[in-house]
Amino acid sequence: MFLSVFDMFKVGVGPSSSHTIGPMVAAARFLEHLRAQPFGVAGLRASLHGSLAFTGVGHATDRAVILGLAGFRADDYDAGKAEAELGRIKSEHTVMPEGLGTLRFHPNEDLLFDYGPALPGHANGMILQGTDAQGDVITQVTYYSIGGGFVLTDNELAAGKDSDTGPAVPFPFHTAQEMLDMAAMSGKSIADMKRANELSRIPGADLDRGLARIWDVMNACIDRGLQSDGILPGGLSVRRRAKAIYDALQAERGMNLTAPHTINDFMSTYAMAVNEENAAGGQVVTAPTNGAAGVIPATIRYWLDHVPGAATSRVPEFLFTAAAIGGLIKFNASISGAECGCQAEVGSAAAMAAGGLAAVLGGTPEQIENAAEIALEHHLGMTCDPVKGLVQVPCIERNGLGAIKAVSAASLALRGDGVHLVSLDVAIETMRQTGVDMSEKYKETALGGLAVNVPNC
Repeated sequence: MFLSVFDMFKVGVGPSSSHTIGPMVAAARFLEHLRAQPFGVAGLRASLHGSLAFTGVGHATDRAVILGLAGFRADDYDAGKAEAELGRIKSEHTVMPEGLGTLRFHPNEDLLFDYGPALPGHANGMILQGTDAQGDVITQVTYYSIGGGFVLTDNELAAGKDSDTGPAVPFPFHTAQEMLDMAAMSGKSIADMKRANELSRIPGADLDRGLARIWDVMNACIDRGLQSDGILPGGLSVRRRAKAIYDALQAERGMNLTAPHTINDFMSTYAMAVNEENAAGGQVVTAPTNGAAGVIPATIRYWLDHVPGAATSRVPEFLFTAAAIGGLIKFNASISGAECGCQAEVGSAAAMAAGGLAAVLGGTPEQIENAAEIALEHHLGMTCDPVKGLVQVPCIERNGLGAIKAVSAASLALRGDGVHLVSLDVAIETMRQTGVDMSEKYKETALGGLAVNVPNC
């Protein structure tokens, strides 16, 4: 099994990997589909289904689709250019993607929120269509945004294409136990094995540059969040809190009366800063999703800023280890809140962060696996209930909790001997089963939880 570190950690735009990045990726794929056709199209249409419809406005899915069809991409998103083009599209009712000319697209008429039953393949479904001059549909593709910015067509989903089909890698572990066995046989760390797998697909210089960019974007996101205040988008008038809390923490540093638990406040604030940026539509890194984007950056920042001996040069080791664990969770359960609830997002991120932190603190592969298991187990059963049409408030809170649990899990694992009753593989399978049993209304549908209990809805 192989999932690139750059698939797990994608540079994108908030507020949701499934509902913002995924639809933008799907739109880009549809444009490529149109460019490959022997005929031309005159117009475009799109329909959003299931969770994409119910939480689409609050997660900017409509904006993502419109801008995606206009040729904008999540990984190099320019907010200023996007805003100007969005205004032109709404005024002139056309999009002009490269190589396809000017196409009719009226956002109010050609973008449909379908609140009926979800499409059969996944809760996050969308249908994109190309029309002729008379408005008749001449081509269409169904896409599913399956979590973390990953997108599959209906045919790819049916064929089981959510797996690696590339050339063989030197350490193809499919389970945590296989990962531990390969580490023992090779004498390599989890990060070393993951790096070797990456180098079998990408040149070393490109790998190093890409990893540096991932951390740069994560760190910049924290800094922006710690420096920004005001009201977040959405109808709840949620005020940014990270800056004020961080300023207060900085003012207390060096005081003899500072309580030991203050370190938890730092970690929560780092995570909050990222998720407030995410909620505001800023640039973030999926880790492994936008809903969980704050956990891993907060844990790395905690390590760099507060742990003696930490060095930025070892951040790749953290990311490699975290990506290896995230890949196991994705392929054996899910990182999608629409499939397994918040445990699949924040729980996965906490496990990844715990494993990464244990690695850079000198943990053995067994201790790293134990740390990931402890962190994931602490999140089993969490549901995901975004408020319809508003920012995803619960994730701002849960990211801070996820970072604290990740650090705690790493510390506990390093103080033990790696021997434990529950394995990471068992915890991942338990998460999968819990997701199957969980009521659909608590899986990003905005039909349960806060979505039906907040007065603004």
